[in-house]
Amino acid sequence: MSILDRFSVADHAAVVTGAGRGIGAATAIALAEAGADVLISARHTDQLEAVAEQVRSIGRRALVVPADLTDTDAAAGLAQAAYDEFGRLDIVVNNVGGTIPNAFLDTDVDYLEESFHFNVSTAHALTRAAVPLMLEAPGGQQSIVSISSMMGRTAGRGYLAYGTAKAALAHWTRLAATDLSPRIRVNGIFVGSVMTSALEFVAGVPEMMDQLETRTPLGRVGEAEDVAAGVLYLASRAGQYVTGKLLEIDGGIQQPNLDLGLPDLGLPDPGVPDLGLPGPGVPDLT
Repeated sequence: MSILDRFSVADHAAVVTGAGRGIGAATAIALAEAGADVLISARHTDQLEAVAEQVRSIGRRALVVPADLTDTDAAAGLAQAAYDEFGRLDIVVNNVGGTIPNAFLDTDVDYLEESFHFNVSTAHALTRAAVPLMLEAPGGQQSIVSISSMMGRTAGRGYLAYGTAKAALAHWTRLAATDLSPRIRVNGIFVGSVMTSALEFVAGVPEMMDQLETRTPLGRVGEAEDVAAGVLYLASRAGQYVTGKLLEIDGGIQQPNLDLGLPDLGLPDPGVPDLGLPGPGVPDLT
């Protein structure tokens, strides 16, 4: 067996959430290129169908399941749908999530709980439903990979709800790995700024792009495929001796690389220009 053979997931079956675009789409395609059939889910059917077409062009099967994954019952149902379609379930990628940055006094309890629900509860619902089915898969190890954020391991003004939820997802990963070993490995990725649709508005503001790039040691914003490659490593035999760990795929950043311009409380506004942050409902920045 060559070292490259360890990255094969031939004839495995995977579920990828938030797979209509960005990291989820790149991950679904990467797993298909490595030999897996994939169930892909997100809200928008047209985006999912475009990803499914790419998967099928590789010669693998794709099952499209449009769903609002804030509904934990819908998230949990993906596991059985994949098993019914492919006859097995080996890999789950908990990618869906996100929260808009917000000032501390604008972050009420409901906002905090919504962030936890979207980033942690959905992952738990899907994984809990998937585990009994994954244990039926023949031989080897099955794998869960969750997409956290560098904001889950560092601190930045405006990211209280998002960072708290992503930190919880990271520790959920460690705890779940302990519960599910040795048959099911559970790992995650601390993702930095990645150029997906969530950052399209930044691409049009040179000052913001300059911040993201110059404050990143590698000097650029990440690509979705950078993260997809990490998922494939963790999901395949290449990562068979790794569980309960969080890879840092973030360009080397140790602190947030975008200043949101939020003033100190109780002091006059320092006059930081409006950065044009998106309103509610737009994906997170990292």
